[in-house]
Amino acid sequence: MYKVWKKNFFGRELIIEHGKMAKQANGSVVLRFADSALLVTATASDEPSGNLDFMPLTVEYQEKFYAAGKIPGGFIKRESRPGETAILSARLIDRPIRPLFPKKFTNEVQIVVTVLSVDPDNPPDTWGIFGTSVALNLSNIPFEGVVAGVRVGYIDGEYVVFPKEKDMERSLIDIVVAGTKEAVTMVEGEAKEVSEEEMLNALEVAHNAIKELVEFQEEIIKEFSIEKMEIKFPELPEDIKNKFQSLIDFQELEKRLLTKGKHARSVAIKEYRDVLLEQLKTEVEINDENVEKLLKIFYEEEVKKTVRKMIVEKNLRVDGRSPTDIRPITCEVGLFPRTHGSALFTRGETQSLGIVTLGAPMDEQIIDSLLEEGTKRFMLHYNFPPYSTGEVKPLRGPSRREIGHGHLAERALKNLLPSEEEFPYTIRVVSEILESNGSSSMATVCSGSLALMDAGVPIHKHVAGVAMGLIKEDDKVVILTDILGTEDHYGDMDFKVAGTREGITAFQMDVKISGIDRQIMARALEQAKEARNKILNLMYETIAEPRSAISKYAPVIVVTQIDPMRVGELIGPGGKVIKKLTKDYDVNIIIDDEEGKVKIIGNNPENIKRVKEIAEKITRDIEVGQRFIGTVTRVESYGAFVEVLPGKLGLVHISKMGERVRDINSVLKIGDNIEVEVINIDELGRLQLKRIVNSSNEKKAQEGKHFGYERKKKHEN
Repeated sequence: MYKVWKKNFFGRELIIEHGKMAKQANGSVVLRFADSALLVTATASDEPSGNLDFMPLTVEYQEKFYAAGKIPGGFIKRESRPGETAILSARLIDRPIRPLFPKKFTNEVQIVVTVLSVDPDNPPDTWGIFGTSVALNLSNIPFEGVVAGVRVGYIDGEYVVFPKEKDMERSLIDIVVAGTKEAVTMVEGEAKEVSEEEMLNALEVAHNAIKELVEFQEEIIKEFSIEKMEIKFPELPEDIKNKFQSLIDFQELEKRLLTKGKHARSVAIKEYRDVLLEQLKTEVEINDENVEKLLKIFYEEEVKKTVRKMIVEKNLRVDGRSPTDIRPITCEVGLFPRTHGSALFTRGETQSLGIVTLGAPMDEQIIDSLLEEGTKRFMLHYNFPPYSTGEVKPLRGPSRREIGHGHLAERALKNLLPSEEEFPYTIRVVSEILESNGSSSMATVCSGSLALMDAGVPIHKHVAGVAMGLIKEDDKVVILTDILGTEDHYGDMDFKVAGTREGITAFQMDVKISGIDRQIMARALEQAKEARNKILNLMYETIAEPRSAISKYAPVIVVTQIDPMRVGELIGPGGKVIKKLTKDYDVNIIIDDEEGKVKIIGNNPENIKRVKEIAEKITRDIEVGQRFIGTVTRVESYGAFVEVLPGKLGLVHISKMGERVRDINSVLKIGDNIEVEVINIDELGRLQLKRIVNSSNEKKAQEGKHFGYERKKKHEN
């Protein structure tokens, strides 16, 4: 049955359609907001997926270029694998919905969000969260909640929900917030050094808007009575479970949890599990493989309870720290001679190697997505090789996790970078995660900041990041600073904050429980600020300011300004002048036709300096009395044509040779370098020259010096 629901939100109309498109999916809706439209489908397999002990969920966000009235670029004129923006949009949807599936539901679920129409002023990505929640709740797929997402900006002192894209350049905050009626469950975004209080206010505004959206969803869902799929997950026999639990010595388990080192701890916990299983088998007959698998799951739950109990009751973490302690940190810079900048940031068993490469403007990344066209001059790429966790896995292309973590670190650093006018380089940071035991994305922020300063990039402040955690048992709340992978896995929150001493620059949060109120959030932000400042102090001790010069192996870029109306003179007819300069001096020249900016790129500073001088001379008015060393390009019976600057010729008449000459060919030939002086410029701009002989510059001319000399004639009284 086809139904439509409409409601105005944030000054625009939201329309939900059900029962018209994609009816063979378990659930589907079409969502429209302003001129953006999404088709959201939710499909599930009929049976559980093998012996999996987790819910196999995949979320695909499909950017269709027809939605923006565009044809895909490249040779193959169709969409292929998802681009970076599509992957990031899929992660925005995945993270808030994943915790809302029943724990014992292991049927494969696929969410496909297809962009059908895109309004540049009202991007549709955040609405994928709302559409997915509706599609799941109108399907027979078990789903325990109603969730929505909003984008919030902080523009001219006002918090704006779903701001117009054109206004976001002025915004100090750009975050996507998702949640239920009860609490915020996910945050992702960036800021321009805002305070903790400003961030809290943004989250509060976001949650109030989410409540409105959730209420609208609930009105829609109430109109349906849907029978959900049966959850088929084998249960562990109660007698075996009780017997196994009675065998666990929790003091021994706690002792093993306190084993030093990630891998040693993991081995100790698994060894104890295997001892318990063998002991159980001597007392109870177990012939079913599923029972042993369920016992391992049960043991994992007991480990989780023990870790949480140690923290809540004893303020003791598995590596021996208190809740507010940061792991030992070391920072190094300048590790490799040929890289343009490098840094090694180690925090406990998490280690990031940051490498900076400085490139020319032509190295900028070309952006061609639904909403963006142009270039990008700063890139941060995060790599997570399997050896970082001591594993053996095939090396593929970047995973969604790698793209997501890299994007977060990039957002943390990008607003501190110098403008293109101040530093005309393309900047690439690569983070190689060499070890991982919690918060490698925040280690990437730190190594990236250190490496940028080591490369001489004029950033005037360091940026550091720290991951916070939460354990909430009844009314007892413990906030953890600098969480381990174990604490992330067993905890209730993963809360990453990056920033400077002055404020927050990036923020990401995933909450697994409801009940995270403003008070808890404020405590977590304040604790994160204290930790961030401690880390920043160590970073400033390592390198306090950018190096005064960039690496000698980086390209040299010089920028000069010429009259935009005279760009054609620098280019020359058919590109003759610019091609000659490029070839003769081994440089690249990029010209901005509109602004008249000329970028000269090369490896030889002297050549670049020379080309800059020539470019400025070519586009400057030539005046009577100026002297040049030029090249003879043509010889006629009446005189010689001399190129005084690239593309600029003048005539030296036979009578102006500086000596009595009957046959010019006996004095000059093509290719000779001679010193000349401008004696007249006619109404058409043609130069009349005279040759200067027996001067101190004659030797320069004979040695082949070209375009290197110019001066005004000293007039005698």
